Amino acid sequence: MTQKVALDRKQGWIARQAMLVRRLALGIMTVAILLCQSPASAEDVVPENARLMTAAEVYMIFRGKTWKWEKGAGRMQDQGRVFKAWAQSETGMTWAEGRWTLNDHGQLCLKAVWHSQEAAARDTTCFSHRILDNTIYQKREPAGDWYVFKHAKPLADDEFKRLVDQDLVGAKLPLVQRLVTTQPKSETDAVPPQTEANELGGMQ
Repeated sequence: MTQKVALDRKQGWIARQAMLVRRLALGIMTVAILLCQSPASAEDVVPENARLMTAAEVYMIFRGKTWKWEKGAGRMQDQGRVFKAWAQSETGMTWAEGRWTLNDHGQLCLKAVWHSQEAAARDTTCFSHRILDNTIYQKREPAGDWYVFKHAKPLADDEFKRLVDQDLVGAKLPLVQRLVTTQPKSETDAVPPQTEANELGGMQ
């Protein structure tokens, strides 16, 4: 009987941890959606002769920039290639710390541990970039759609315009961290093991 009770408790703990990971995953998915929002365009298909951007070219676009989202922001620090972010979704506030990496396949990857009120999980979100005649196309990997990230003559609603020099994360992050850590957890105080998602890798 004792073994059965212990087994039931263990199974219950595993089920609770799985539920927490799913909830955090929903929060990360919301952040991913925020990262991918862009205006519809007649030029949503990347031309066949557009080439992959180099790591150096992508680096020049994102270094020292803050990517503004509808409800949050991600900061790509130049020094140490540090990535920090915060976001708010239907499931609550989340924050992240990690690194941003590049490769010569035109990819920018944001690798971080995202923290919510109930869990912490690793996530990697990658974007591919191509260029033709100074027009830059972007696509979230692996299943996103290509769209115009920056027109040769930038338009007001280009996603590129959401990249700003101002640090919109540094001052906000400590507050978000306090909110996440001080609010009572609804299910359990345990933090499940970190999980990997969409790991595409990258190089400095």
